[in-house]
Amino acid sequence: MVTPIPSDRSSQLIFELSHTPAQGEADFLVGEGNGLAYSRIMAFPHWPDPVTLLIGPAKSGKSHLARIFADRSGAINSGTDDLEALATRGGNQPIVVEDVDRLPYDEAGLFHLLNQSMRDQRPLLLTARDEVAQWPLATDDVRSRARRATAFTLEITDDIQLSQMFVKLFGDRQIKVDPKIVGYLVARMERSAEEVVILADLMDRLALARGTAINRRIAADALDLRRQARGEAGTEQDWDTQDDE
Repeated sequence: MVTPIPSDRSSQLIFELSHTPAQGEADFLVGEGNGLAYSRIMAFPHWPDPVTLLIGPAKSGKSHLARIFADRSGAINSGTDDLEALATRGGNQPIVVEDVDRLPYDEAGLFHLLNQSMRDQRPLLLTARDEVAQWPLATDDVRSRARRATAFTLEITDDIQLSQMFVKLFGDRQIKVDPKIVGYLVARMERSAEEVVILADLMDRLALARGTAINRRIAADALDLRRQARGEAGTEQDWDTQDDE
């Protein structure tokens, strides 16, 4: 979700500058809420069972871990229409299937791929936002197979992880931000990895529009805009004037 920036006659023209998030092994932020999932990926190829399921909300790091797994294992990133063909072709090359609970995938193909993976010990990494019980499946056969996967949950559990996410996201954009501003945000924001991503992007766009660095006023305005987007009243009025210099 993109939060719109209010129009301002003094705002500069904003050009969309591309930035590529760093998604190597060294770039993954390990914390209490994702340590077990990270350890599972790093343990490959010494998995005691073939199917791994990563469960977590948007922006929690599932795709980052899937990228690390693919780099380590040479895995195929399967599209929703490739599942049946991969199962029929067989073999032991690892496979990644992302958003398995959300995409309009071939359910029969997923069933056959899960069977082939378990039968031939073929490494298979699945990612999903919801527990298997909540997947929109038409058949219990697929659900029963998916429940046999070794599942790991990813979640943001503390201020340190949220702060690290801000530092990484601003670093990906080559932006330096005062650690006090990061602390200010973490203490007031809605606590989720997705909200960190939204706020980092919003503050970057606000700063570009105003032709200034990211300061306390930018952070306060971004928090206000996010509250308004959720239908709440904006209340961030406690910045220090020195932070705007």
